[in-house]
Amino acid sequence: MSEVTPTSDHQMQYMNLLVAQLKNQNPLEPMDNNQMTAQLAQFSQLEQLASVNNKLETANFTFSDVMSIANRNYANSLIGREVTFFAEDEESGDIVLKTGVVDSVYYDISKDENLLGVSSGEDEYTLGLNAVVNIQS
Repeated sequence: MSEVTPTSDHQMQYMNLLVAQLKNQNPLEPMDNNQMTAQLAQFSQLEQLASVNNKLETANFTFSDVMSIANRNYANSLIGREVTFFAEDEESGDIVLKTGVVDSVYYDISKDENLLGVSSGEDEYTLGLNAVVNIQS
């Protein structure tokens, strides 16, 4: 069974334009049927493209939501696990490899990112998921 959809503003505008064309055409030189058919086909294609675009936008938001949930679940799975990451050494300022245990996970709304709270000895670090270079099993 086909679904009945309300007429869009674009469809109404096109139909008004078509009616105006038909009303105002020269009766001695009526509009070519092929030209009218081509216009209707172009309009139909435009409507289909708009529909596809709307569906892709919806799918994109859905995919984005799914990825966000997957990242959050992945981050939560790291709690209690030992991870290796790069950090700046406070004394030398050099970037060094560190190992620590993930104590917490939280979402930073300003960065739109899941962050890990990691303890390494006496030091506490906050890392993004992309900063983790190794996870101990």
